[in-house]
Amino acid sequence: MRVPTAFLSTLLSAFLTVVLTASVLTVPSPATAAVAGAKPPPGGVDVVYQRAVFGPGTREGVKAGRTLSFAAPVGTISYTDALGTKSWEYARWTGPERPIGFAATELVASWTADVPAGSWLQVEMRGRHAAGQTKWYVLGRWAYGDEDIRRTSLPGQRDADGTVSVDTFVAAAGRAITAYQLRVTLYRTPGSAARPVVRTLGAMASAVPDRETVPVSPGGIAWGVELPVPRRSQNVHEGHYPQWDGGGEAWCSPTSTTMVLGYWGRWPSARDTSWVDPSDPDPEVDYAARYTYDYAYEGAGNWPFNTAYAGRYGMEGFVTRLRSLTELERLIRAGVPVVTSQSFKAEELPGAGYSTNGHLMVIIGFTATGDVIANDPASRDDDAVRHVYPRAAFENVWLRSTGSGGIVYVIHPPGHRLPATTPGLPANW
Repeated sequence: MRVPTAFLSTLLSAFLTVVLTASVLTVPSPATAAVAGAKPPPGGVDVVYQRAVFGPGTREGVKAGRTLSFAAPVGTISYTDALGTKSWEYARWTGPERPIGFAATELVASWTADVPAGSWLQVEMRGRHAAGQTKWYVLGRWAYGDEDIRRTSLPGQRDADGTVSVDTFVAAAGRAITAYQLRVTLYRTPGSAARPVVRTLGAMASAVPDRETVPVSPGGIAWGVELPVPRRSQNVHEGHYPQWDGGGEAWCSPTSTTMVLGYWGRWPSARDTSWVDPSDPDPEVDYAARYTYDYAYEGAGNWPFNTAYAGRYGMEGFVTRLRSLTELERLIRAGVPVVTSQSFKAEELPGAGYSTNGHLMVIIGFTATGDVIANDPASRDDDAVRHVYPRAAFENVWLRSTGSGGIVYVIHPPGHRLPATTPGLPANW
């Protein structure tokens, strides 16, 4: 479970204002296809996703080109967590300032990287607003495994410019940012040959308007398309490995990520999951929960940690916001299932049968009449995972400001090109 940051940001902004003044493809007929390039209605989401280019910027002990890699240490630090105090040598890249194009109230960075044993990385951001520049905020300390450091977000980062809610920078009231910088620090055991490499890095900046209801969007380009995504239930893991967020009852995010990886044929091997109890029906889900777990948040629902986990299998993955189901149809039509974040009461999403403060599921297609086909991990077993949700109801609980404001994970192999984004609007993938 993950409480949507869009909902949290309203509360956080209010707090800061007071104290300081988050299947098979079937091509639809031309008659059913709608133009997908219309601008969003007034009051729609402002969003842009920008992928970092590693050539520009300040390089300290890193080699930069298509990727960013550790070349030589420029210093040593001492770092303490639950595993003890260890020394690490580091190298660093600081990106140039990038304009956003509008005043953004939130920013989420996401990445994929290869960090062998004995190495890890830290991602930070610094924003610019009308009154000046913010400090550097840590958006994640990340490693593949859990033996070198405890993979973690950093709570308690709050000042007059904003706060960090798990993985999301949330600007304070009156301090929306119009530009930002990213910084990545690569760490390794002193004197080792470990060579951590960042393959992709990007940031999604957005401003989600306050809105309780969202109008249904037009569609048609993916009506009748259903992708053959394997089905996995989080609920069959109830009580499994409670040290990682209490077991499967809270594993919607890693279960959804696992389903998408399974669709692409990229998930852990039997050797990888050999530590899982052999009676477990889907050991790849337990594995994902362990390796997406955020030790500060105490959950497996950290958004960038899930897309970074997908990168473990050579995938590209990032977190962004979509403006509508019309946009989501573009990805489905291109063969890309999408993980979405939403919150709702049971009566708000017919067919769900439960209420949630924050939940992830995989959108795998659309019916012939445009309703949403979802692999919903909050199901009694794997066979029951496929659901059809009414288009208007789903779009509302996903896009409204008390939901996630349209948060998604986009995960795909590097060779599988994404479709064009919505014409006339800033690119959000």
